[in-house]
Amino acid sequence: RAMRTAAVAAILLGLGLVGCGASTTEPGSGAQPMFNVGAPTGVAGTAAVGPGGRIVAPGDPYLQAKRCLEIIVEALNELGASAEHVVRTRMYVLNPEDWHEVGRAHGEVFGDVMPPTTMVFTGFIDPEMLVEIEAEAVL
Repeated sequence: RAMRTAAVAAILLGLGLVGCGASTTEPGSGAQPMFNVGAPTGVAGTAAVGPGGRIVAPGDPYLQAKRCLEIIVEALNELGASAEHVVRTRMYVLNPEDWHEVGRAHGEVFGDVMPPTTMVFTGFIDPEMLVEIEAEAVL
């Protein structure tokens, strides 16, 4: 069954867990959308989920990446952090030909910060997903 979630993987530490708005976690997945244990903070794989729990902008990798990044920045803001605190990102992309559009959205958020990043081409559980992004920050 398709999992409509903003978080599909995370390190579950049981301390300082913070929600990410529209994100949900599949029951029994053993995952949370974000962790915070002191200074290191991570936002797990974040999909382009809208308020209703559905993937937004089907077919548009740029808009999906923008939504992923909005969710990440909102989650960091809950902890008093911002994009400037991000020290690493990972972008998971379905179609290699979408790399530029996903990278453009990433650059609009992190262009001044320029964290090290990795882009991986992969598949997703939900067929409407084109992009998933995760971030690590130091507060």
